[in-house]
Amino acid sequence: MVIQAVLFDMFDTLMIIEKNHEFYSYSLKKMHKVLLDNGVNAEFVVFREAYIKARDELYVEADLRLEEPHFNLRITNALKNLGYHVDASSDVITSATSAFCEGFMDYVRIDANAKNTLAKLHEKYKLGIVSNFAIPECVDKLLKKYSLDKLFDVIIVSATVNKRKPSPEIFEKALVKLDVTAENAVFVGDTVDADIEGAKNAGMKSIYIERRLQKEIVCPDQTIKNLGELLAAIEKFDVVCQ
Repeated sequence: MVIQAVLFDMFDTLMIIEKNHEFYSYSLKKMHKVLLDNGVNAEFVVFREAYIKARDELYVEADLRLEEPHFNLRITNALKNLGYHVDASSDVITSATSAFCEGFMDYVRIDANAKNTLAKLHEKYKLGIVSNFAIPECVDKLLKKYSLDKLFDVIIVSATVNKRKPSPEIFEKALVKLDVTAENAVFVGDTVDADIEGAKNAGMKSIYIERRLQKEIVCPDQTIKNLGELLAAIEKFDVVCQ
């Protein structure tokens, strides 16, 4: 059997987060400004402390089940810590999340080889994204910003399904939507624990893109240095499978 689908991790695989995640404080300040404009009377240092407390408490349980609560819930719980009771779906919360996303996007750039590689793959394979991220809307905005959205047949973001890699469930949801079996799919990602282990546990082939040194717990089927090497790597699977 030949490879029918190629699925990708999003961040630090197709899109590169620059400056060692310095976006976080910058994005929190943009979010805080929106909340101030909507009547939340708390200094940034106080709000940041409440936010971090809410985020960490949320993931004590979520980590055990490999779940991904939407980012809105972090803000809702942070405001609750400050004495404000606002619904997670309210305009105030969604606007604050959007502001964080905008700040984050200022620190994200497309990989130099991504667009050309994806265009060539799109001619032969079904394409998908399986991404761990708490703001699905931000993934959509980035794909549209770089005109990549039309190249993908499925986009699964962890906060949309409340499951995150390495849970096999999030990979399986993508495969069902693509109508492809795991043995006919390959996953490309930059983390060994979430991407490679998760894909292999779901029964998929795996290609590790080496962005930084990591301790290998499981071995990928192939390793590449950059996305420009990806087409040749996938063709090797096709030769083996035929």
